[in-house]
Amino acid sequence: MEFIPYILLIGFTFLLAGTVKGVIGLGLPTVAMGMLGVVMPPAQAAALLIIPSLVTNIWQLCRGPRWTLLCRRLWPMLLAICLGTWYGTSMMTGGMAAWTSLWLGSLLIIYALVSLFNRQSRVAASAEKWLGPLVGVATGLMTGATGVFVIPAVPYLNALSLERDLLIQALGLSFTVSTLALAASLAWHHMLEFNALGLSLLAVIPALAGMFFGAWLRAVISPGLFRRCFLLGLLGLGLEIVWKHFP
Repeated sequence: MEFIPYILLIGFTFLLAGTVKGVIGLGLPTVAMGMLGVVMPPAQAAALLIIPSLVTNIWQLCRGPRWTLLCRRLWPMLLAICLGTWYGTSMMTGGMAAWTSLWLGSLLIIYALVSLFNRQSRVAASAEKWLGPLVGVATGLMTGATGVFVIPAVPYLNALSLERDLLIQALGLSFTVSTLALAASLAWHHMLEFNALGLSLLAVIPALAGMFFGAWLRAVISPGLFRRCFLLGLLGLGLEIVWKHFP
């Protein structure tokens, strides 16, 4: 792809991804990896994702006053995310790299279908001690292998019955840790080149612009309607990625 269309694609992708995150509180890495994964290897797309994801997630995390309480409650899951990501990245950058596009497409399809059917569950407080680390390891493996860190962390956090603002902050905390773990793992595997970091830094501008636009849009349209359209779009992206994987 030529340089100018390449830059425009990156800018449009992060503008759209930031808009989605501004409306529903998540979705930036999912949209970005889904769109960029159609035209580039997942490892390259994940490198572009690092700085916009980190900046927007720290902003989301710091908006609430109780992030220390969440750290004390969720630290087993967060630690397990780091460990899982470390191993999962070796699949993205190693001999299994050819399969990560298929996994990414499949992950998007599963996430979209589960969210569309909205099968809400609840996690008992007594189950958090053993379920949190399992969820963290699974999320880390998915993060390292595909660059998307929504499954199964988002359904798990949603099942903890947190109040709305605390849930948004918990998502920001989980996404921040996942982004840092992914950045460290990609750097260890020599996948964070200077050019990728430069483009990733530039991508912060459309991502933040999209977030502010999404916040305005959230007050104008129904978040539920937007969420359904977003999930249907992810489903289509996932199907496209999986379809392209097969000759």
